[in-house]
Amino acid sequence: MTDPNAIQPSELDQLPDRDPEETAEWQASLDAVAKAAGPHRAAYLMRRTLERAEGTGVALPKLLETDYVNSIPTAAEPAVPGDEAMEARITAWNRWNAAAMVTRGSKHGVGGHIATFASAAWLYETGFNHFFHGKEGDGSGDQLYIQGHASPGIYARAFLDGRLTEAHLDNFRQEAGGNGLPSYPHPRRLPWLWEFPTVSMGLGPLSAIYQARFNRYLTARGIKDVSSSHVWAFLGDGEMDEPESTAALALAAREELDNLTFVINCNLQRLDGPVRANFKIVQELEAQFRGAGWNVVKTLWGSAWDELFALDTTGALVRRLREVPDAQVQTYQTRDAAYIREDFFGKDPALAEMAKLIGDDKIIECFHFSRGGHEARKVYAAYKAALEHKGAPTVILAQTVKGHTLGQGFASKNANHQMKKLTVDEFKQMRDLLELPIKDSDFADGQVPYGHPGADSPEVRYLQERRAALGGPAPARRVHPLAPLPAPADKAFASFDKGSGSQNVATTMAFVRLVKDLVRDKETGKRWVPIVPDEARTFGMESLFPSLGIYSPKGQTYEPVDRDQLMYYKEAKNGQILNEGITEAGSMADFIAASTAYATHGEAMIPFYIFYSMFGWQRTADQMWQLGDQLGRGFLVGATAGRTTLTGEGLQHADGHSPVIAATNPAALTYDPAFAYEIAVIVKEGLRRMYGEAAEGEDQNVFYYLTVYNEPLPQPAKPSGLGIDEGIVKGLYRFNTAESAGLNSPANAPRIQLLGSGTAIHWALQAQKLLAEEWGVAADVWSATSWGELRRDAMEADAALLRGEERVPYVRQALQGAEGPVLAVSDYMRQVPDQIAQWVEQDWSSLGADGFGLSDTRDAARRHFGVDAESIVVAALAQLARRGEVKASAVKEAREKYGL
Repeated sequence: MTDPNAIQPSELDQLPDRDPEETAEWQASLDAVAKAAGPHRAAYLMRRTLERAEGTGVALPKLLETDYVNSIPTAAEPAVPGDEAMEARITAWNRWNAAAMVTRGSKHGVGGHIATFASAAWLYETGFNHFFHGKEGDGSGDQLYIQGHASPGIYARAFLDGRLTEAHLDNFRQEAGGNGLPSYPHPRRLPWLWEFPTVSMGLGPLSAIYQARFNRYLTARGIKDVSSSHVWAFLGDGEMDEPESTAALALAAREELDNLTFVINCNLQRLDGPVRANFKIVQELEAQFRGAGWNVVKTLWGSAWDELFALDTTGALVRRLREVPDAQVQTYQTRDAAYIREDFFGKDPALAEMAKLIGDDKIIECFHFSRGGHEARKVYAAYKAALEHKGAPTVILAQTVKGHTLGQGFASKNANHQMKKLTVDEFKQMRDLLELPIKDSDFADGQVPYGHPGADSPEVRYLQERRAALGGPAPARRVHPLAPLPAPADKAFASFDKGSGSQNVATTMAFVRLVKDLVRDKETGKRWVPIVPDEARTFGMESLFPSLGIYSPKGQTYEPVDRDQLMYYKEAKNGQILNEGITEAGSMADFIAASTAYATHGEAMIPFYIFYSMFGWQRTADQMWQLGDQLGRGFLVGATAGRTTLTGEGLQHADGHSPVIAATNPAALTYDPAFAYEIAVIVKEGLRRMYGEAAEGEDQNVFYYLTVYNEPLPQPAKPSGLGIDEGIVKGLYRFNTAESAGLNSPANAPRIQLLGSGTAIHWALQAQKLLAEEWGVAADVWSATSWGELRRDAMEADAALLRGEERVPYVRQALQGAEGPVLAVSDYMRQVPDQIAQWVEQDWSSLGADGFGLSDTRDAARRHFGVDAESIVVAALAQLARRGEVKASAVKEAREKYGL
């Protein structure tokens, strides 16, 4: 019978065959092998042939999955330089202190994770001893993305090295007293040690890829040669399920980032159980990375398995290893030799015969302990191979046992992620296994002791000598004293003071125009890093293409279709723009790498990332938090902002809440400027604060979030008078009064204060006119450039009062003496202006665009949400009517007049 899945001759007609007879001979040979030696032998020959073809450069699809064995055979492993026995003792001390730290902390109820570092200890120790370059040598050193749950092991090593004390370890996860250690890698909490926050799973691998890419960018642009820096990202196999973990694999391969290595700790477990209970996570990851174009190195089995593989003359062992699901491998870890003989070896006659040649001790050694990730020799070979591979990034899939050396009560148990401590007896068993000189009497009152061989011990001297040879301690974060960047010429900012006259200009365009001027600055222009997610033309930035160029490691290998146009699409090896395509997450990872270059590489860069405001904080708020944790600096720009300014786009594009999310980030300074001159003032102040001469006690480790709009409107001249710039920066200033606007009102007219932010101030100005001309009400209009900064200042004033210091919030100072009630309006949900309500002494009311967005004209959308000029008038009259300052009938009359 014909195989229905077989390719029929007619399907091959499109593939010309120069020699059908030769093709038939190859096919016949394969059929003969399958018939004579079985399908396993045929499959083996095909895999080896494909590997040979790939190795000799024959253009064939890559082999996505190899056998479940080590990529580097034992015979090909290089010797490990140094003293392996000494490194084993150092690793034993670190294992002990990591477990002791968490166990001692558990008495205070602060938790911690023991099992992750136990599985990954050799993955880190081998790197620290032989590969990871520190920051005291040439260049910037390596960048290490440490797996978050492994932090106790890193602290333990820093303790052995003398960088931490017992007091530090005893304050693990207890930071309030000022001498504690954060639970995970947090640069903001421990800025001299940690460079990269990684425990928000998936962000570590994504950021590592873009960090490696940004390193190339800095070198290509001549900012700093960091070609010797290598990025190492340590990840969990369960973490790879996060979409961010694999979102940029193709980018890394496409741009040939051989300065990047992923080390995935494949202990086969996630928090609740097996990563792939019925499948094999290593094989799945291998196919995924190979398919994306990565070099893959598998380090699965320890040297104890060499004897078993030598006995496997039929391939039965390799076949069985491929078919056993991960959950069963975990079960073998906890069962005796008899069970393994029956369940693993007993499934195949050839394996059953092999098992007769192996003692129980060997079976237990192999299945309970011997994994590639637990042997320095195996790990060293993998790391060396990764560094020697050129033209592609490398992923190392290292198989380990979660809870290794912690005893059978921990190893491979589904619950070990939640297990926070060992008993005294378990510690004594661990001590004996690791051969540590810790006496029973050291366990005073049932308290597990820390262990240290002494500051001048051979172990510590060896550790420090190895680190000195590699460029100093690691991990480490260094902020070298940087001279403040010179301020750009005032001309770039002052040009906005006169307004746009009769020309309508959107604030998005005003911001882009400002940036165009700033990137031309001779001193600081080269330090700007424009980042866009495939929306440069939407934001009017295409004019930057030919002048700055779009970064590409390949340059421009084609003739662009618009080459004859003034603003053609120009890619260049030293391009300044990072145009990332449709990936907000990738763009944010770019921003983080650029915004922290002052610490990572000692080079201050000024990134601005401009994006659809709806697709910024809502999609990537976790990365904004990562940015704040990593002490990043720069400008995030939410363009096409607001719920009603983006005509026709509808619900998913209408941003009514990004300032609410931004307000949750302590490092974000959020501004909603209404006018071009406000943008200029805010950017100038941001450059001073983040990159210039910061004031005493002023935190430079902040970033700015500006919302800008695509609605072309007249840009007024900057009002004259003292305190305007201060008000813009602090968040509120009076734009005009009814009198200065030339509006006539009765002498004793009721008065109201209209506070507007962003595009809403234009509706407030229209309402101001209607109130005066049609209702005899005098309104003053205020520009609230930052509700968030007003709230921050007011909260700081509250905190000062608790300390016994008298301080009046700025918003109260600014509005002091302003007559009448306050009505605030924005193109965002009411929650945005309501942030400051409790600190306003006047009667407070607000209007906002609450609810889902909708597709329609701007006018219709504003009427729908009740924020247009007429709605403001009615709300103002209602507020005044409640105070008895206008007749209640006026509210009804206004509603009817305006069709509300």
